[in-house]
Amino acid sequence: MKVARLIKTDAKYDLSVTDVDAPSLEAGKVLVEVHKAGVNPLDWKIKEGAMSPRDPVTLGEDFEGVVRDVGAGVSGLEPGDEIYGMAGFVNGASGSFAEYDLVDPQNVALRPKSVGEAEAGALPLTGVMALQAVTELFRLSPGEKILIHGGAGGIGSIAVQLARNLGAHVAVTCAADETDYVRSLGASEAIDYETQNFEEVISGYDAVYDLIGGEVYEKSFRVLKPGGTIVSTLEPPDEDLMSKYGVKAIYQHFQPTRKRLMKLAVLVDEGDIKVHVDKAFPLTETSEALRFQKEARPKGKIVIDVK
Repeated sequence: MKVARLIKTDAKYDLSVTDVDAPSLEAGKVLVEVHKAGVNPLDWKIKEGAMSPRDPVTLGEDFEGVVRDVGAGVSGLEPGDEIYGMAGFVNGASGSFAEYDLVDPQNVALRPKSVGEAEAGALPLTGVMALQAVTELFRLSPGEKILIHGGAGGIGSIAVQLARNLGAHVAVTCAADETDYVRSLGASEAIDYETQNFEEVISGYDAVYDLIGGEVYEKSFRVLKPGGTIVSTLEPPDEDLMSKYGVKAIYQHFQPTRKRLMKLAVLVDEGDIKVHVDKAFPLTETSEALRFQKEARPKGKIVIDVK
């Protein structure tokens, strides 16, 4: 089978598309034929040395595909099922930028039927992160106000829709050319981060979802009202800022589960969430897909056409 694999050379990783043997079925695992794979910032960060994976390693977290076989002890899935979920090495799988993958059945679910393969393959990581933050960590109520940094990206675009559907007032930081897009998702306010200081534009918010980190994270405490909550995917809670502003800070750990993926699929099929695929690349152009993810500021997600 063909895979997009990282091989360490000196102090860096080189990516190449090569042929390797398909993984063998194991007890408690599911063998999947991958059709589409979502690209995430984590992929290019791993390539650039943000983690030290085993060598060689096949990249890719998100996937959509078909079950080809199930190992002993696996229940609820059968050969021929169309599924989606997480298939990266950080989730104990063998990487989704590959024609076949061996995955943990707890990290997959039947895919939403109302969208195409590309949309389903783009959804798992970003969808689960947004769902977990909005419905479990913030527990937003109608009329509450939330600021989402990076609202045009993969996680942000899903979070905007979830918050809007719960009746929240949603403000988003984005680039000028992303304003119409985030408003189409349901944002009430679009703040151009290139020309405006968001902390001078809004205040008294119940929640901030930080997908940027750094100085943006620190400034975000200023827009929260006492008792508010900031959730960050990048920064650990800052005890001094929490005490100064009287707010709660949470670092979000990614936790894919079949239950969350099932809930996400229902929301998509009921029309509450739309998945936007900005661009697709063939598996042979995985390096270009990673470059595009890093540099081009895609709206929504990028996918790899594996099959």
